[in-house]
Amino acid sequence: MRALLGFSRAVDALNRTIGQATSWLILVAVLVSAGNAIVRKLYDTSSNAWLEMQWQLFGAVFLLCAAWTLLTNEHIRIDIVSNMLPKRVRDGIDVFGHLVFLLPFTLVMIVTSLPFFLSSYRVGEQSMNAGGLPVWPAKALVLAGFVLLFLQALSEMIKRIAILAGRLPDPAIAGQRPAGIAVPDQTAPASSSNP
Repeated sequence: MRALLGFSRAVDALNRTIGQATSWLILVAVLVSAGNAIVRKLYDTSSNAWLEMQWQLFGAVFLLCAAWTLLTNEHIRIDIVSNMLPKRVRDGIDVFGHLVFLLPFTLVMIVTSLPFFLSSYRVGEQSMNAGGLPVWPAKALVLAGFVLLFLQALSEMIKRIAILAGRLPDPAIAGQRPAGIAVPDQTAPASSSNP
């Protein structure tokens, strides 16, 4: 279990880093969109590359931040029902949902997007619009996003199983914020907190 928790900690760190870095692309998308609108109004001209960059940036944020959103437990839930259930039952439901729905879905998306990306990359696929951007980077984002989401789903399952088995402290009992479960670093010295 220690090796699995180490894997979970590494996946969490990877997705947190990628998610936080990628979230800055929202600002870039806003600036590109505003700049494109201003240039279009002032000079009555536009660029397909700038227009395509807007949706590629949005796609990057959506796809690369999905795993970070899962890590921080910010995906939409039906809280009316889940809040009435005991925490152990909710953890069990999460394990079941990840195992039966999320992992198979992400695997299907990885398997189907890989050849989609590879064929686009091999031919150097370009946009059909004049002056447009290459298409293969956007297709690579689909593959990367689902690989990250698959890894994060594994991490979340590992953490919840560890909580259910008593190998990891439950953040709800420890008084931590319920969003996301952090795996404590086993190499750090234990701190004593006697109130």
